[in-house]
Amino acid sequence: MLLKLRKQKLLAAILIFFFFGINGSAQQSLSREQFTSDFDYLWLSLRDKYVYFGKKETDWARVRELYRPKLAGVRTRSDFVTLLEQTLDELYDNHTSLNTNLQSSPRLVPTGLDVWAEWRKGRAVITQLRRGFSAEQAGLKVGMEIISINGAPIEQAVNRRLPKALRNINLDARDWALRAVLAGTHDTSRTITARSRNGGVNSYQLDLPMHNTVNKYRYEPKVEWKILPGRIGYIKINDLIATEIVAQFDAALEGLKESRGLIIDLRDIPLGGNTDVAEPIMGRLIERRMGYQEVAPLHEPKYIKQVSPRGWTYKAPIVVLVNRWTASMGEGIAIGLEGMKRATIVGTRMAALNGGIFNLQLPQTKIGVAYAGERLNHINGTPRENFVPAILVNPIHRNNIRFNDPILDAGYRRLGQTIRP
Repeated sequence: MLLKLRKQKLLAAILIFFFFGINGSAQQSLSREQFTSDFDYLWLSLRDKYVYFGKKETDWARVRELYRPKLAGVRTRSDFVTLLEQTLDELYDNHTSLNTNLQSSPRLVPTGLDVWAEWRKGRAVITQLRRGFSAEQAGLKVGMEIISINGAPIEQAVNRRLPKALRNINLDARDWALRAVLAGTHDTSRTITARSRNGGVNSYQLDLPMHNTVNKYRYEPKVEWKILPGRIGYIKINDLIATEIVAQFDAALEGLKESRGLIIDLRDIPLGGNTDVAEPIMGRLIERRMGYQEVAPLHEPKYIKQVSPRGWTYKAPIVVLVNRWTASMGEGIAIGLEGMKRATIVGTRMAALNGGIFNLQLPQTKIGVAYAGERLNHINGTPRENFVPAILVNPIHRNNIRFNDPILDAGYRRLGQTIRP
């Protein structure tokens, strides 16, 4: 028994040495020259390939001047990750990020955000909440004004979070910084002080153990469906990444083939998706091959992405529900169906993520970087990030406060107006 215990202790010691020794040496194994080489590779790559500099206030040359000298303080890979995060923040672009993070890293938006706020006449106003997540569970409501977060006045916290190399501080940058502050970091819980519509001020504790936090994002099934009154079909898609979603969507559509109209709910897809899922879904809703998206590469001519029909076609009227957590491929499906005249879009503006994503890997550290490398537009040429739904719902309007789900209510009413008696 004693021999067995000694062997277990020896094995534990070896594992501890292996873990800390190998990982520690990995942290220390790169030289300053290697970190510098990777920083320069990133800066040059984005200078030549990032497609949205034309609408940014970012002085990219100034970014290099500000952050390259900080390499002198980089000792570990973690230090380098932090420096790269700060560098990419200068683009104030939620669709450009690293493929790795630390516990101290900022949460991504919209994936890591459960309370959406915007600057309205100098006030940070909550305009949407992610249903069933921590901010809503803590008691925050749409229409509230945010006063402070974790004890810091919201204006002060946002000013600290703003990019440092801007030619001008515009509303886009201020809204980006506001939502970055509200998302916070992976290792810090949030306390938000907010003023209600009636003037009362209270503090709200987020990220409590009993809350559904963004780190617990799990939906099963990935596709839900049911029949609503009036023989209206309803399909909620919670993921556009896993390939089995196509078969689940097909099964839902089969169950709703006798419905008089269809609501497709894309309001909880913050993780993006891929075309191998999105295009087959759209293919069930059209009768002929059609263009659904305009792609505008940085150095090449524009072209139209097309999708082909697949299986029997659902022909009844369709409404697509969207909100600020309709991201990336969800935006593509919504705008694609609208452009092909197969759906009416109902809801708020979407996540407004910039363009199509490309990936590069830094040669020395092997850190991956995702960046916007081509513009994605509505079939009529409207940039995807500027798209406004045909039926725009304002969740904080006093007429909508009385509804538990004003977007679903508006979509249901629209479908009722469209369907023949």
